[in-house]
Amino acid sequence: HYLLHHHPVIKINSLNVFLFLSSFPIPSTSITSAKIQVNGVHLHYQQTGEGSHAVLLLPGMLGSGQTDFGPQLKSMNKQLFTVVAWDPRGYGKSIPPSRDFPPDFFERDAKDAVDLMQALKFKKFSLLGWSDGGITALIAAAKYPNLIHKLVVWGANASVTQEDVRIYNGIRDVSKWSEKVRKPLEELYGHKYFAETCEAWVDGISRFAENSDGNICQQLLPDIKCPTFIIHGEKDPLVPQAHAEYIHKHIKGSRLLLMPEGKHNLHLRFAKDFNREVENFLR
Repeated sequence: HYLLHHHPVIKINSLNVFLFLSSFPIPSTSITSAKIQVNGVHLHYQQTGEGSHAVLLLPGMLGSGQTDFGPQLKSMNKQLFTVVAWDPRGYGKSIPPSRDFPPDFFERDAKDAVDLMQALKFKKFSLLGWSDGGITALIAAAKYPNLIHKLVVWGANASVTQEDVRIYNGIRDVSKWSEKVRKPLEELYGHKYFAETCEAWVDGISRFAENSDGNICQQLLPDIKCPTFIIHGEKDPLVPQAHAEYIHKHIKGSRLLLMPEGKHNLHLRFAKDFNREVENFLR
């Protein structure tokens, strides 16, 4: 103010200064949370950024945007991307309804996810799917090819083997989980819902092992036409590497990145590397 009033060279109309400054938008770093009605349920989602490239984050078993994607919601480039993280029905804050696992629960999630993005007025968008969310993303990319721009999956599988069933039964009892993983989910759901939903999930996903080849969505992989990036942690204790290799082999032109130190939650543990790789792929 002193300069504007006392320095002859800088005496300019303060309205012009205002107009000049307001032509530089202040980047929005806030994360909004809301619910929207989709397919008869109220789905909760979080949204951040104002980029022209819309991206949907799909969480894993029992997951939500809040518990599964903190570093992505916080740090993905908000000028390039508009990032949406959703809670599938029965998960996170998309309750009611309670979560159940009918034979088509992945297809139901895929339709809900795509319809959510359409309801939010995104004409085309990319999918980033972790674990169960990766399976959902594979199905969505195959079934709705005109809507999906690019696809990133990690910790995902297109079939369930007897070995997988053995692994799933190893996590059936949530009291045996590490406190670090268990605590945020117990706070989100309360112990009873968390424990019962985990058991229901183990039963629900194990049923796929009864299908021929343990099929979940193997037959859909050749239908995926968008650019696809598969990431796998070589130390993933929940999803053997053969699953990532199978998906890579059956999606034409896909790219596979193996992270030697990565476990199942590689996007959290190595968030900076993960975000950089994914952003480069999405550009």
